[in-house]
This record gives sequence, structure tokens and C-alpha cells, in this order.
Amino acid sequence: MKILAVSDRVLDQVYCSHVKENYPGVDLIIGCGDLPFYYLDFLASAFNKPLLYVLGNHDIGPQYTAEGRVLTSVRGGVNLHGRTLNLDGLLLAGLEGSMRYRPHAPLMYTEAEMRLQAANILPGLLRNYVRYGRFLDILVTHSPPFGIHDRPDLAHTGFKFFHTLMHLFKPRYLLHGHIHLYRSNPIRLSKFEETTIINVYPVYTLDWT
Repeated sequence: MKILAVSDRVLDQVYCSHVKENYPGVDLIIGCGDLPFYYLDFLASAFNKPLLYVLGNHDIGPQYTAEGRVLTSVRGGVNLHGRTLNLDGLLLAGLEGSMRYRPHAPLMYTEAEMRLQAANILPGLLRNYVRYGRFLDILVTHSPPFGIHDRPDLAHTGFKFFHTLMHLFKPRYLLHGHIHLYRSNPIRLSKFEETTIINVYPVYTLDWT
């Protein structure tokens, strides 16, 4: 299975009529947040493949297209936040948002608030283990884990609780966005115990075997 993961930035080589030629063989699209709904909608339509996504801290709706359409979600996509999903044997879960840097703002969470959000996926993870002998294959988030790919400012600080999730449930991958990469040789991949953490910004292809 080839996964096309995107986050945080609209790319011309993705948002174009020949995207399937640029990224052949895609079986699944994953959005890691802070992308216009029309962009994800386009990808779902262009590839005619499943699209799963979480929202980023800037994904406050509704959103408006140039044609005047009002978008409140991604048509043809599944918001993975707070839920688990078995997609053809691939076990996924998702958590949206960033560290809270503005009081009461949506799509932002303190550590305690993120633990409450993560509680929503725990029953599904336990069911996965009973049924399939493993908890999780891919955890999809907007923010990175604390100390891994994150930044020192509060808005771009990662969540410490993600370490707990990786330690307990051992996903093979954690895919995140939120951290923009500008250097010519950025660090995109890191390892925490059994989990490979990937910053997908702005696009990343992953072969799941």
C-alpha cells in the first residue's frame, strides 16, 4: 500500500491535473492538518482513493472556495480525530490540533486536554489488540511528540503524552505536520522505541508493507 501524506502547504505539483502521474500508485491519502478542505477534496477526487485526515490548529471553519462554496469538512474524507479505523487491515487512529497558545481557542489543547482527547481512542485500541493482536499501525497527528521535531516556542511544542501512546501501543509510524521545514537537509524521520516518527510537511510518500 502506498500512502500519500500531506500537511500545512498547498503544492503546485500536488494540486494539479497530473498529480496521479507525479505520485503514481497511491492507495491512501492522509492529511495531517492545516490544509484547505478544497485541497484534500481535490486529492480524494483525483485519486479516487480513501482520504483520512486530522485538523490542524489553523483549520477553523467554515472555509470558502473561489467559486463561493462553503466548506465545513472534507467531502469524501474521514476525520480521524478521536477515533480508530481499520482500513483493509491497516489500523489507524488520529489526534488533531496543537499545543494551546491562546486561551479557549479551538483546535488547541493543553497536555491535560490532549490526554482527554486521546481517551476517546483507547477503547478502539484495546479492541484492536483483542481482534488483531496489535493495537495500532499508524497514529496520525497534527503536532509532533515533545522533543521530537518540535520547536521551543509554545505554539510548536509537541505533546509529551504522545510518548506515552507510542510506549504503550507501539504504532509502527506516527505521521505529523505542523513543523515547517526550510533547510535543504531537514530531519524528517526519527525513532522512538518501536515507532518511526515522520514529519510529512508538505508531502511525503510512505510504502506500507
